[in-house]
Amino acid sequence: MRSKLIMQIRSYTVMVIGLALYAFGITAFLIPLKIAGGGVTGISMLVYYATGFGTGYTYFIINIFLIILAIKVLGANFGIKTIFSMSIISVLLTVMQNYITEPILNDLFLSAVLSGIMGGVGIGLIFNEGGSTGGTDIIAMIINKYRNISPGRIIMYCDVIIIASSFFVLHSVEKLVYGYVSMWVVAYSIDAFLTGAQQSVQMFIVSDKYEQIADFINNQSRRGLTIFDGTGWYTQQNVKVIMTVVRKRESPEIFRKIKELDPNAFISLNSVMGVYGKGFDKLKY
Repeated sequence: MRSKLIMQIRSYTVMVIGLALYAFGITAFLIPLKIAGGGVTGISMLVYYATGFGTGYTYFIINIFLIILAIKVLGANFGIKTIFSMSIISVLLTVMQNYITEPILNDLFLSAVLSGIMGGVGIGLIFNEGGSTGGTDIIAMIINKYRNISPGRIIMYCDVIIIASSFFVLHSVEKLVYGYVSMWVVAYSIDAFLTGAQQSVQMFIVSDKYEQIADFINNQSRRGLTIFDGTGWYTQQNVKVIMTVVRKRESPEIFRKIKELDPNAFISLNSVMGVYGKGFDKLKY
């Protein structure tokens, strides 16, 4: 129970860091220079440019309607984390916008790039913890759950229309172009961040506690495994060898459990080029 609570605290802490990066990138580099962003945040920015109504308020109101879809398709846990993210980012956008009223940089290109990097890393952190900032992120997570399409690419497609509509509010082709620059950098940063987290590893585990370890991998990590019979040549004793393939981000949790059950277990960890089948990528060839 305690370890689960610690993991939950860690997860939400990482999400807050990601949300802070995302909000700061927008309020510090885009809003002061009137560059349009993508997603619901972009819509909120356009509403602010046109009416002066705070981006945080608009962002929260729109996402209230979208959260219902997230809960239905992605589950209650996703919904809880999304509500948490929406609330935090709405507050952060409102507070930061009140304090950051002047551009930190007057260079439009550099501001667009820095905002994109911070936004992409921030969203990547949130995605990695099973959460979402709402809006087009919800659409990306839903499609990614059933199709092997990168979240960054899905968000990019959705954002094209939103940023294009900024021309009717800002009447500036230059701001429109820099909005697309920021959008591309966000998409690239998300993919670069999540690609590392989506890498798979193959684990060979030799332990007397192989049954408990196997049960944990199967029931908690939700991964399949195979148990081989082996012989330790030095000890001349029969042993059981567990072979499993998991996402790289899932391996630390398995390591912690193995250490708890059998600190003397022998473990071999190898990166794999590709994994196809249930729970991993679909065979496309």
